[in-house]
Amino acid sequence: MERRAFVANLAGIAAAGMIGRRLWAESRYLAATPTPINVWKSSTCACCAKWVEHMEANGFEAIIRHEEDMEKMKDKLGVPSGVRSCHTARLEGYLIEGHVPASDIRRLLAERPKTAGLAVPEMPSHTPGMAPPGADPGNFDVLAFKSAGSTRTSARH
Repeated sequence: MERRAFVANLAGIAAAGMIGRRLWAESRYLAATPTPINVWKSSTCACCAKWVEHMEANGFEAIIRHEEDMEKMKDKLGVPSGVRSCHTARLEGYLIEGHVPASDIRRLLAERPKTAGLAVPEMPSHTPGMAPPGADPGNFDVLAFKSAGSTRTSARH
């Protein structure tokens, strides 16, 4: 019986190793696959383009939609007026308004809270895409918002 137990344990260890290697390989594939994000912005907005660069540097694939009447587009998408900024994005059922850091969007996607989206209202000067060259983003809040317009602080930077 000891030999059978030894062989069974050895088979279990081998199977666990194969499963672990497969999960590791799948996680590497998933990490290497960019997350698509639709971005509506004016064709001339430089800070929006810099935010897109921030997103792409952090594993997102931006699908740019140039829109010159952003207010009309925000109305159509359902962005409450109190959280609006210069550009709007949508991914996996959530709205992203303004210069929200990629890390906060990753957390949103991981946690899946019941919210319409995240926003950095207006255009704070030290957000991703707005911070001066070489400066770290900081000193702003990210808000989670509901479709009706209510907000709560989601993150402080």
